[in-house]
Formats: sequence, structure tokens, C-alpha cells
Amino acid sequence: MAKLAGKIAVITGGAMGNGLGIAKVFLDYGAKVIIIDYSNKVFETVESLKEDGRQVIGYQVDVRNKEELTKVIDEVVTIFGHIDILVNNAGVCNLKSFDTMTDEERDYHFDINIKGTWNMTKVCLPYMKNRGAAIVNLSSVTGVMVADAGEVAYATTKAALMGFTKALARELVDDDIRVNAILPGYIKTPMIDKMAELTNKENPNEVIKGIVDAIPMKRMGTIEEVGELAAFLASNEASYITAQGFVIDGASTLPETLTMGI
Repeated sequence: MAKLAGKIAVITGGAMGNGLGIAKVFLDYGAKVIIIDYSNKVFETVESLKEDGRQVIGYQVDVRNKEELTKVIDEVVTIFGHIDILVNNAGVCNLKSFDTMTDEERDYHFDINIKGTWNMTKVCLPYMKNRGAAIVNLSSVTGVMVADAGEVAYATTKAALMGFTKALARELVDDDIRVNAILPGYIKTPMIDKMAELTNKENPNEVIKGIVDAIPMKRMGTIEEVGELAAFLASNEASYITAQGFVIDGASTLPETLTMGI
């Protein structure tokens, strides 16, 4: 039997990138998937995932809008009765130096990456209790382990999500809900392409090459590899794991330097 067979999974930011990879893998393992994304691309994504009787629905909602999230989750629960898995994946990263970043640009990161995760969890939680449910938050190696210039707002939010994960896991253990986090390094996503372009508009491919050269595995991860980790953490195979952060980065955070060594 597929390890997520019959599970009801809500995934934010699932229209593309890591969220799409997670949705694909969850469907492969038998889950029924609800994708929530602020982009209207969510409907195109849902149609592309409907095959072989897979059950997937999508809603265009901004995670900053708690009222709209409540309406959507009420509808989801009307259809399915409960929620087994919540993946808080929706997030943004716009490179900007601390000196030049406006309060509005700061709040854009905080409102989506932190408050959006808070909102989604708050809305879903009543329908997850006492059924062996799982929450998987997408943090990052950025902010928790490493950081580059221009990532202060993003790094702050991703570090905050690790604190959220640990504290929430402690609170929800008596409700039979596990809470863990994934800390991706460089995964081949539209976000990485956008960051490369912001770094070097004339030659973003040079930025990508530099990233890959610095990763010991000499490649970026795939969205499906992130999906496999999320599926494990959401499954009963991880039934004794909570409050943890799992790095998936091809060992990119391992080297002390790029030039030292034999």
C-alpha cells in the first residue's frame, strides 16, 4: 500500500517549485492533495496533475489573507472531513541589502513566510487533532546555517520557522500531531532562477554555474527529491520524529572553503 494512501494533504505554494514537487510525490504515494497558491497558475498545475484517477484540487488564495484561508479550509473539510497533512511551503525571497530595504519590502517577506505559515496552521489545526497528523514546514539552510548578502529578510524568516517548528511540536505532541521542517539548500526552482537574475542580470547562468560548482555533489537538487523527504516526514514511517529540521542540500553547507584541501 502507498504510504500516504487516503491521506488528505494541504500544500501551500504548490503551483510551482518545491510545492509542485511535493504535490507530485504525495499523489504518487496515494494522497488526496489540496494546493493553495496566490498564483492563477495553480489551476493549470492542478489540471496537469489529474491523471490515473488522482484526486487534486486547487484554490487561488494568498496565505496573508486569513479570512479567505478559513473559507477554503471550511470547504476542504466539507469535502474530505478532516486534514492529515499540512505542508507550509509558500514563501518568497527578494534579494535586497539591509541598508536599502524598505519596511514594506521587509514586511512582504515576514507577512508571507512567517505570518502566512502561522495563518495556514491556525486555520487547519482544528481538523488535524488526534489522528496522527503531520505538519511539514519549509525552512531553509539560509538563516539557520548560512546566508548570503541581500538575504537578511529571507534568512530572518526562515530561521524563525525553525523556532516555530520546535515550539509548535512541543505544544501539539499531546494532540498526536508531529511538526518537522525541511531545510533545502539549492534546489532547481523558479525562485533560484529569479535570484540568479537579480544577482547578475547580464549572465544569470554564470551565477547558476557558480552555485553548482560549489556544491560537493556538483548539481542542484530536484523538486521531487524535496517531495520524497516531505512524504517521509508526513508518513507513519516517521511516527517517532518531531521538532526536527532536515537538511537536503547535496552537502553544500559542508565545505569550510572552496580552495582548501587535497
